[in-house]
Amino acid sequence: MEQPDFSIAGQRALVTGASRGIGRDLALALALAGAEVLAGVRAEADAAELVAEAAGRGASVAPFILDVTDVAATRAAIDAEVAARGPIQVLVNNAGLGFNHDAVDVGEADWDAMMDVNLKGLFFTTQAVARHMLAAGYGRVVNLSSQGGLVGIRRHAVYSASKGGVNLLTKVLALEWAEQGVTVNAVAPTYIYTPGTAERLDQPEIASDILARIPAGRFGTTTDVAGAVLYFASPAAGLVTGTVLPIDGGWTAQ
Repeated sequence: MEQPDFSIAGQRALVTGASRGIGRDLALALALAGAEVLAGVRAEADAAELVAEAAGRGASVAPFILDVTDVAATRAAIDAEVAARGPIQVLVNNAGLGFNHDAVDVGEADWDAMMDVNLKGLFFTTQAVARHMLAAGYGRVVNLSSQGGLVGIRRHAVYSASKGGVNLLTKVLALEWAEQGVTVNAVAPTYIYTPGTAERLDQPEIASDILARIPAGRFGTTTDVAGAVLYFASPAAGLVTGTVLPIDGGWTAQ
């Protein structure tokens, strides 16, 4: 048998929403694995610390100005990048919004803001990159979903709807592009401990309620998410497409 190939060395990867949290750490993980990473950010300064850390560890990360809610500008930026520096083999759709609402209090602006980033922005960014992947006959798309797209979570009506859409979009795109060498998968994390979530997850009442629902007994880490993303991005996952992988410590198994 052939040895599975988990290497992504030399591939070019774009990570959206890479300025902080999960996206930042995914960009760093891909770079440390040998990829040339474009960190999708609103402004160059948003990626300065990430770029410096990557360089200090011998890895390659460059800022890539991107606002996924601006479809025309996103398409133009991606087309220009590919024309100037070559194909993007890996796309990690991490950009997303997440906030809680009682369903009866959701306003139209709340709905539109979350859907514009989590679903519409994800789709049109994928479309822009995938056109080049399909022409090249190879690509790896990894979408950041959530356990909230697999099971209901109170006060997450809009968020869960957006992530449920991501899950089905993942399957449809996988079906359309499988024969052309482009895989599309998603990871669905539980609550991930980051500097941005620490304020809530460090509150004993909130932490105990969440941890009671996670059989593994702990919050997720960005390393947990990165392991799955690196696998989906690698040649080893060539026959895996249309999959939504929970990274949830057993939350959705119940």
